[in-house]
Amino acid sequence: MTDAVITILYFARIAELTGVRNECVPADGITSGHTLLHALKTRHPALAGVKNLRLAINQTHAPAGAAIAPGDEVAVFEPVTGG
Repeated sequence: MTDAVITILYFARIAELTGVRNECVPADGITSGHTLLHALKTRHPALAGVKNLRLAINQTHAPAGAAIAPGDEVAVFEPVTGG
């Protein structure tokens, strides 16, 4: 794998909607969580209806506005509750 990609990990229902657990996407034009989520919703139209996606960048929870760089690993998931 080269640094020109971002590794995406999908969890739970998000993996079901995308049909994959992980994939590498070109880093071109992806600079933040916002731009990544837009690209993923274009790549996987089933995600378009999901309103509340969360991100973890390099295993650290991050807001959607957080910076993403080539070579990063980004987990995409829905918020969970416990109780």
